[in-house]
Amino acid sequence: MKEFIIKQNDSNQRIDKFITKAMPEIPKSMMYRLIRKKDIKINGKRCENCTRLNEGDVVRVYVKDDVSAEKQHDMNFLNAPVLSEIIFEDENILTAFKPVGLDSHSNGTNTDDTLINRIKRYLYEKNEYIPESESTFAPALCSRLDRNTSGLVIAAKNAASLRELNSGIQNGMVHKVYRCITTSKPPENEDIVIAYHHRNENRNIVEISDKPLCGFREIRTGYKILAEKSGLFLIEVKLFTGRTHQIRAHLAHIGAPILGDGKYGDISANKRYRVFRQALCACKLEFDFPENSLLHYLNQISPEIDYNFFKYMHGKLM
Repeated sequence: MKEFIIKQNDSNQRIDKFITKAMPEIPKSMMYRLIRKKDIKINGKRCENCTRLNEGDVVRVYVKDDVSAEKQHDMNFLNAPVLSEIIFEDENILTAFKPVGLDSHSNGTNTDDTLINRIKRYLYEKNEYIPESESTFAPALCSRLDRNTSGLVIAAKNAASLRELNSGIQNGMVHKVYRCITTSKPPENEDIVIAYHHRNENRNIVEISDKPLCGFREIRTGYKILAEKSGLFLIEVKLFTGRTHQIRAHLAHIGAPILGDGKYGDISANKRYRVFRQALCACKLEFDFPENSLLHYLNQISPEIDYNFFKYMHGKLM
């Protein structure tokens, strides 16, 4: 028999989801059979697959020891470097700056040095993340950036905030604002453009269409020209949808490719300006949570960094 006392970070989730994460060695078919046979109980009483857990509940799983192993927490995050650039932090969230060249998560081939591992190490050393006291929860990123894109990324420090952020992102309450340099002027000084997006898995690129096609999903991208210098344009971009490579592919589609982009950009312009990493940064986060949300207070904060690529480009534009 295995016993769990439900803590705050494990509350408000279904019992089947909890068991899947807390005891990953148990096959799902066995777990559902245990629930049907009343061999998984909450506070000594039978439960259903969809029964939700509350803080303080006692969960007992009556199963043989050879299949009752608990989740083993991966401690490899201790090998990651120290998190150096924190833009905003409170008891619920942490907003960090991700540099170019750093993966947000492990992709199965990289080292332990990822942004989420740096964040886990930082919180572990502050005693805000104690793996052995958690049955299923670990700090998690709620937004991510490509390896070659820099900028702000949000991490949730507790399960309630993780649920709120994920729900907010899905329902358009969290907006990322980017800055980039394009090698041509967009059609308008300011606009919100709509198109249709399809990811080609085989070629690892996305395709953009002005008309709806089978398998394509609508995208909306807002942009505004902030400055112009030496034939390059500093653009602020606001995403209203979040698809793979959306900014890079959509701007290229309207004739304003991002400088340094080797996949969708203007190769000749990249060579001319000697820029071979994409000039794209997530520089601001905006929130629009309802008043009854745990994270409503974030509406007044909007973490931001002043990232002006023309400063970076100064020597190349002389």
